[in-house]
Amino acid sequence: MDGDRVLTQATSDELARYGLKVGLKNYAAAYCTGLLVARRLLQKVGLDSTYEGNAEVDGEVITTEFDKKTYYVDEVDEDKRPFRALLDVGCKPTTTGHRVFGALKGAADGGLDIPHSNKRFPGYDRDSKEYDADMHKERIFGGHVGEYMEYLEEEDNQKYQEHFAQFIANDVTADGLEEMYEGVHEKIREDPSPAEKKPFTPDKSFKRKAKKTHDERKATIQAKKDAKNAELEAEDDE
Repeated sequence: MDGDRVLTQATSDELARYGLKVGLKNYAAAYCTGLLVARRLLQKVGLDSTYEGNAEVDGEVITTEFDKKTYYVDEVDEDKRPFRALLDVGCKPTTTGHRVFGALKGAADGGLDIPHSNKRFPGYDRDSKEYDADMHKERIFGGHVGEYMEYLEEEDNQKYQEHFAQFIANDVTADGLEEMYEGVHEKIREDPSPAEKKPFTPDKSFKRKAKKTHDERKATIQAKKDAKNAELEAEDDE
């Protein structure tokens, strides 16, 4: 009745605090963002120590049967049930391997109870109905990015220099991606709390221009008309 309420939020722009300064729009970054919002929420509601989630990332879907119900966490506390959340994809496409499911996986590994299956994760084959969790794990740690970096560096170095300019500037190499993401996951778990916002300090030197009076606005319009008429008369004389 009182409308939606936001308990917490996180964006990939915050990942720089945790050591991820480049590639903020790929699948691995989406996973990190999901992990961040999950740990932040559980910390806020006092469930972060009860539901630590899956720190050993393996790409598998984790479920637990408890009291004739299925929970998507590794184990259920008898006194405190896990925090259940539902994924709202909005207008995003739900194709297999989409980044929104990377955020879901990160949030699930972060300890949230989110109903899901492996059918939209990278590594799922719709024809054979088989799921390769290792392929998903590789995507979580930026393996696909590393492969493309190595390919471009070898085949088209100029394009590599342009496409991965920010990676190069931050000394991020293909070989170091997995270690970097592992460090980001660890730092998120250590402190998922939002950064303190700097107090807003207004610029007192700024002054708005005084609004024109009605007569001044009429005079401005008339001046534009006179200038245009003079321009048209000059063209006629020519």
